[in-house]
Amino acid sequence: MDKKYQVFVSSTYKDLLEERQEVMQALLELDCIPVGMELFPAADDDQWTLIKGLIDDCDYYILIVGGRYGSTSEKGVSYTQMEYEYATSQEIPVISFLPKEPNKIELGKTDLDNESQERLKAFKDLVQKKCVDIGLLQVI
Repeated sequence: MDKKYQVFVSSTYKDLLEERQEVMQALLELDCIPVGMELFPAADDDQWTLIKGLIDDCDYYILIVGGRYGSTSEKGVSYTQMEYEYATSQEIPVISFLPKEPNKIELGKTDLDNESQERLKAFKDLVQKKCVDIGLLQVI
């Protein structure tokens, strides 16, 4: 029997809904088992425990970054960033997709306040430390 890889797909939600669906469909076509926020309600402390458990059970972690930092915990860190940092701390192989031209993201799919923009920039800088440029997207 062939192994079916379980892959956690992480991103902000509403702004990247189509992108998430495309990645999940591609994973299904590769006989992988996608796991993501579609499986659980909005995050809170109890949900964070569930999310960590789901990440622990995955063979790979895919991060999709767009123009939003995302909803944050009480500590002011987005759940997407917390997921990424947790996956890397667990040494789960990570594949990250970042927009090649972030200033071309639709206005309705971007953060407008300076604080969120700064946090997103810092998060992207963290993720880009492992990125490889492949043209339209940057991939880790």
